[in-house]
Amino acid sequence: MSSYYSAEELTQIGFKVFGREVRISRKASFYGVERISIGNHVRIDDFCIISAGEGGVTIGNYIHIAAYSSIIGGGEVLLEDFVNISSRVSIYSSNDDYSGVVMTGPMVPAQWTNIVTARVEIKRHVIIGCGSVILPGISIGEGVAVGALSLVKADCKSFGVYCGTPARFVGVRQQTLLECERNFLVNEPTTS
Repeated sequence: MSSYYSAEELTQIGFKVFGREVRISRKASFYGVERISIGNHVRIDDFCIISAGEGGVTIGNYIHIAAYSSIIGGGEVLLEDFVNISSRVSIYSSNDDYSGVVMTGPMVPAQWTNIVTARVEIKRHVIIGCGSVILPGISIGEGVAVGALSLVKADCKSFGVYCGTPARFVGVRQQTLLECERNFLVNEPTTS
């Protein structure tokens, strides 16, 4: 038996939609599958958790989500094409209020909590380093590189390099990859 689900098995799981050449580990976990859309040429590794709330999760084309990563929350999460998520990255579209004014946790009725839910948008060619955390309401611009162990709690501008806790701008990322993409897509017969 393969360590990845077959196309027939992916159909049975019940994803909203999934494309061609999708490799999903049998050890990954999915919740709200009817709200998860997966494009073409996607790999999701062992022990990943994708839990789609009402906003849903959309995963574009040519994406890798490495082992132990998670996408969790009630808000919409969008991963555009060519995004790379390193291992142990956590992307949250919902977050508890830590102030102590209200209670926390999913087992406490909503009237006693103050959960923040907001869209997370990760644009094309973003790479997020190992162990990083992305909070609700964040937009990570095209071509951004987020260093390992970073806490992203503010938007990141295109082709910036961000790292730290909280993540801050530390440099500019090269844009040569856009030319590489153009050449790749011209020579790749199965891009749609």
